[in-house]
Amino acid sequence: MFVIIGYAIALGCIFGAYVLHGGNVDVIAAALPTEMMAIAGGALGAFVVCNQPKVLKSTLAAMPMLLKSSKYTKARYMELMALLYDILQKARKEGLMAIEKDVEDPKNSPLFKKYQAVGSDHHVVEFITDYLRMMVSGNLNPHEIESLMDTEIETHHHEAHQPAAALTRLAGGLPAFGIVAAVLGVVNTMGSVGQPPAVLGAMIGSALVGTFLGILLAYAIVEPLAGLLEQKLDEGSKELQCIKTTLLASMQGYAPAIAVEFGRKTLYSTERPTFIELESHVKGKK
Repeated sequence: MFVIIGYAIALGCIFGAYVLHGGNVDVIAAALPTEMMAIAGGALGAFVVCNQPKVLKSTLAAMPMLLKSSKYTKARYMELMALLYDILQKARKEGLMAIEKDVEDPKNSPLFKKYQAVGSDHHVVEFITDYLRMMVSGNLNPHEIESLMDTEIETHHHEAHQPAAALTRLAGGLPAFGIVAAVLGVVNTMGSVGQPPAVLGAMIGSALVGTFLGILLAYAIVEPLAGLLEQKLDEGSKELQCIKTTLLASMQGYAPAIAVEFGRKTLYSTERPTFIELESHVKGKK
């Protein structure tokens, strides 16, 4: 919703100012199809050449996410920490082997089923169960697991940000494609120097539309999308950091209630529940 509102404000103000200054919208409308063909077509072709198929697929898959509100809300984080609390509490009371079935088959685990918001997210479930499995095996110390977690989070962060980086590169190239379209228009105009001044003026105006569209698409359309996507992807990494901090605190001997407090402190202030909110939620779910 905010994406559409933002675009409406940007385009409305830009074209509104043009009309208020006495600009003729028909000039832009007449040149729009051919200029867009040159700019968007050239940029799309370069985008395909510049990125591997997996990046193209991930970029397309990320587009619908930009139109939705963030799933990383306070309620989701409270569900996540309640899940971690229940798992760690069970392991503390009954021993690590008691959570082996939950780790090996999370789809049928009562603990993961209890928290659908995070229990249905395969990335989160896989991250939790992988490291719980290592904790159950007992062959790694906290420092080794922390190093492995950092490596996995870094890899996840880099992979998730490839679509945002691809869109940023696309935005950087669009003004140049606008110049290409404008130069083609100028070349066309120079081939018609015998035409009356009114005709030449219209042709030059059409050529300049290419430069305008290239800059507009870059800085009002594509680059804001890249920035928004990067912010949304950062939230995914923050969730993994919360899980990492909680599990490491448990491995170092802290009680489950204290371990989830460690994880709570890693969250952004806008989504971080208070100590009382989290405690009440955990006790209510128990």
